[in-house]
Amino acid sequence: MNAPDTLGSGMNGSGMAGSSTAERGTAAQSSWTVWELEAFVTVTDAGFLADAEEIVRYVVAAVDAACSRFRSDSELMSLQPWMAQGVMVSPMFRLLLQRALDAAAMTGGDVDPTLGADLAALGHGPKGNGTAGLRSVPVQALANAPVRTPAPPSAATPENPVPRAPGWTRLGLDSMTLTVPAELRLDLGATAKAVAADLAAAEVHQRLGCGVLVGLGGDLASAGQAPQVDGKPGQWQILVQDLPADPAQHISLAPGYALATSSTQKRRWKHQGADVHHILDPRFGLPAEPVWRSVTVAAPTCLEANAYSTAAIVRGHAAVDWFRAEDTAARLVDSRGRIVTTGGWPAESPGPAGSGSTPADAHNQAAGPGAAGGARHG
Repeated sequence: MNAPDTLGSGMNGSGMAGSSTAERGTAAQSSWTVWELEAFVTVTDAGFLADAEEIVRYVVAAVDAACSRFRSDSELMSLQPWMAQGVMVSPMFRLLLQRALDAAAMTGGDVDPTLGADLAALGHGPKGNGTAGLRSVPVQALANAPVRTPAPPSAATPENPVPRAPGWTRLGLDSMTLTVPAELRLDLGATAKAVAADLAAAEVHQRLGCGVLVGLGGDLASAGQAPQVDGKPGQWQILVQDLPADPAQHISLAPGYALATSSTQKRRWKHQGADVHHILDPRFGLPAEPVWRSVTVAAPTCLEANAYSTAAIVRGHAAVDWFRAEDTAARLVDSRGRIVTTGGWPAESPGPAGSGSTPADAHNQAAGPGAAGGARHG
């Protein structure tokens, strides 16, 4: 994945938040909460802000109605009991599932949409019911495990998990029906939020004609032009930072690009006395070893950025060589706060820890839209 000419990633609200009364022709931003995450929309023309927010909220609601695991009336939960026999799905559900399968293909299965049962067993679901004996994947198991080699279920124990057959390759999706093996449960959360950001940004730009940046949690997508600077085409200015104590960096994101951040720090909870997080290694159905606190990736689409950032958490240390081979613009923060960058991500500027940095030459930097873990954007 090649990096664009300028880079952009971020988290947290900018000074424009809530500036719906700004004059027409100036940039403005509105923010709210969705899925217990910050959502925002920034437009290059304040006169379109109210309409842009309405469009984003509509797209998010449509995605939620199609694939939420946390509401019993969603299409996913309504159809789940009959998926083994084959069910017809709506165009929106089909799109979300196809994009999830695209993410699985581009990451070699590291992002798998069939981990719903595993997440539920860990207590991540509407009822929070978990199964005893599940914990993070042991480092030694990861080091010794063949890549996605099926093994007899009886050979696995919590102390010595073994790889299993990838679930995403077992789904049946044709022009009419979706078929899911009875033992699998879909969870599209890893990619649906990114797709929602892509769809919302594209819809705002198509219908209103203004430049737009949409943020949904750690996923950012843009369309059209960024706000002008001194009467010239500009770039989206974003602060990349997961949690307040983490190292921060200011970057410039090229118009039309996206950014996504995946984090092992935010969606965490106690299960059977152990800390667990929501990014699972599909080979085992258990939380990936938290080698990285967060991974931020820039790409042409938020789906692609999200797929790569999530897969990097799953791959751990191996993600660095993978990103370098793919020329992926990324910023990886390890468990001690040390930073590794790949694929033309701008260098950190000297400055106090946590203060952030501003690229000296944004034109020569590569990045994509994204808000990961709480960055400022504008």
